[in-house]
Amino acid sequence: MTPFGEAVRKLRAQRGVTQREMARALGVSPAYLSALEHGRRSEPSWEFIQRVIGYFNIIWDDAEELQLLGSLSRPKVTIDTSGLSAKATEVANRLASSIAYLDSAALDEIAGLLDSVEPQPPGRLARPAMTPGRGEKLPR
Repeated sequence: MTPFGEAVRKLRAQRGVTQREMARALGVSPAYLSALEHGRRSEPSWEFIQRVIGYFNIIWDDAEELQLLGSLSRPKVTIDTSGLSAKATEVANRLASSIAYLDSAALDEIAGLLDSVEPQPPGRLARPAMTPGRGEKLPR
């Protein structure tokens, strides 16, 4: 599952919307929506994310956060370590071969480490804390 797929699935559950209903409203197949939620499709397009934002009537910072989740939802990632140290290449390869075996606590620890060193462009949140408009909390 991807961060975007997880958020969409939780939004659907909170609002009582089936995949079929949402897919029809967004002009995609239920199979596409299912594959997107489960991480079997590449990251969603900007246009698709905008349709989801409109469908759920998400506004302001919450819409920006959903867009960020979309950009963090590439299920097949390539890490280019050319020009970096041998240690960087080793760590990237070890992570790639081990990620499926890491538990939630280990992933949280790695994410925390990355949050502490990752340069953040202005206005970008390190770790999205999704909250929808109109006082209703979006899923985490």
